[in-house]
Amino acid sequence: MQRTLGTCYYPEHWPEDIWQQDAARMVAAGLTWVRIGEFSWSRIEPTPGDLQWDWLDRAIDTLVSAGLKVVLGTPTATPPRWMVDRHPDMFALDQDGKPRGFGSRRHYCFSHQGYRKEARRIVTLMAERYGPGDRIAAWQTDNEYGCHDTTVSYSDAARAAFVRWLETRYGGDIGALNAAWGNVFWSMDYNRFEQIGLPNLTVTEPNPAHVQAFRRFSSDQVVSFNRDQVEILRAHSDAPIAHNYMGRVTDFDHYKVGEDLEIASWDSYPLGFLEDRVGASPEKQRRYARQGDPDFQAFHHDLYRAVGRGRWWVMEQQPGPVNWAPYNPAPLPGMVRFWTWEAFAHGAEAVCYFRWRQAPFAQEQLHAGMLRPDSAEAPAIVEARQVAEELANAGDVAPSQAPVALVFDYDAEWAWQVQPHGQGLTYFDLVLEHYRALRRAGLSVDIVAPTQSDFSGYALILAPGLMHLTDSLRKALAKAEGQVLYGPRTGARDADFKIPTSPLPPALDGLEVVVAAVESIRPDMPLPLANVDGAVTGYLETLETAAEVLVEIAAGQPVAVAAANQVYCAGWLDGDGLDHLVATLCARAGLGICKMPEGVRRRQTATEEFWFNHLAEPVDTEVGTLPPAGVFRRLRKS
Repeated sequence: MQRTLGTCYYPEHWPEDIWQQDAARMVAAGLTWVRIGEFSWSRIEPTPGDLQWDWLDRAIDTLVSAGLKVVLGTPTATPPRWMVDRHPDMFALDQDGKPRGFGSRRHYCFSHQGYRKEARRIVTLMAERYGPGDRIAAWQTDNEYGCHDTTVSYSDAARAAFVRWLETRYGGDIGALNAAWGNVFWSMDYNRFEQIGLPNLTVTEPNPAHVQAFRRFSSDQVVSFNRDQVEILRAHSDAPIAHNYMGRVTDFDHYKVGEDLEIASWDSYPLGFLEDRVGASPEKQRRYARQGDPDFQAFHHDLYRAVGRGRWWVMEQQPGPVNWAPYNPAPLPGMVRFWTWEAFAHGAEAVCYFRWRQAPFAQEQLHAGMLRPDSAEAPAIVEARQVAEELANAGDVAPSQAPVALVFDYDAEWAWQVQPHGQGLTYFDLVLEHYRALRRAGLSVDIVAPTQSDFSGYALILAPGLMHLTDSLRKALAKAEGQVLYGPRTGARDADFKIPTSPLPPALDGLEVVVAAVESIRPDMPLPLANVDGAVTGYLETLETAAEVLVEIAAGQPVAVAAANQVYCAGWLDGDGLDHLVATLCARAGLGICKMPEGVRRRQTATEEFWFNHLAEPVDTEVGTLPPAGVFRRLRKS
């Protein structure tokens, strides 16, 4: 697989007489791809039915004639103002019932049938015009589903669609829904489906089963909306189709959206995310302010490799300071090159920089580009040019299965959000902390979906926090030959959010464990582990088991227990505790580890080994001294 570079371009923002010059400069910088069109609806159709394709025709012809490959985005993320006049109730409503209105982007509800019809219409027109032939090398559906908290809507349209969804799910039997949800509690029984509202604006917390069902429905609406576009594009074009997901946007099931696409892509903003989404301590934010978190980007690279079933891109790579985080520093010199190679190390086919030229107007005018607003070169284009030169001598990507699999489940993320049981406890953080510990041990990781049916070849499989453990995944994990880690909260709820009554967790094959009690731990009252560094923080289950104890707290209560290759961890361990547990699991699996210095990470493929220094100072490693923002790459022996 060849590794390529690209950028995101908005010809409608610039005078037409510079398009050709821009295209030539892109090619000269070593770029292959250019994404256009995803926000262009008002220029394509300035008034209803007045279709103005000529400018887009010329832009595509200019880019293709220069030797670039065009990714064309469907423009449905930014419906024009006249669309709101036509469908004034098309907005999503937030949890307080307030509309998410016009004036920026993503101002629509996924359940609004009027807008969905309009979206299908414009995508059909675009597909009919640009699908035939080879002018378009790839497509992108919409833009950043779920960004700005726009997946979940509490509109009338969402309520009507939710009622239909529930009626289908429970076979039209309202009694089955009442029983599944436990509506006898607080006299919440319904007589018919039409009585069911949305789980907001209640006096106190709504029924968690109701909320989880609504989260699943909201995810399915995104899947359905995306599928509408994919089916239209496929009817007119053979080019692959992608969507650009975001970092730590978990409101919909990316795997299910990805099943309809050829390519998964995501938008990587390491410095913005450090301040906005990582949840790093102030000390860590200062230390990595100009480099980004050592694991957050890599986690998403591995996640979207799974979503894309091996095919994935970075559709938007941060090129300099962004405009939207609490603080927006410039990257350390070399970081744009660093981030690009990090993506390629994890198997990316393409890395595209957002954006080509910094906009002198509107909301993103402080977002850096590859060029300044005056068209002079910004630092990013210099580093991109360097990567292009390095790629010419780097050879193709040779992906391979990692030795470790880590299950990530969007349904579990929603369940923890619905019922965290302790302030600040999230499934995403639990999985990310396990991923960090694996990376600190120098291990390469495959993130896998909860639908994974075969774990052959993995020495170690981690499945923490799966509050609802499906029968199919339980059976697949039971068949695995590698070491398998469960818990905490594994199997703690059934598919309708009830606690299983016998036993908890339900029948982990070969590992007899009963959770007798659960508690959440105050952050200022960690429970130290016995005989090793580390502590239980956040969450702890009391186990009844005769299994071998691998880890216990100082008071003697077991935390991690094992039988054969099955291991259950009953607590949320801190970093030191997870490092100890990972080392223990690797020893049981016969898997060697390489403890990484602070800020240094390693990634291995079938043919290459990469070392990355995320620190602002040099670090000595076994492969030599890595400079700040240093990347070391070597071929692996066959």
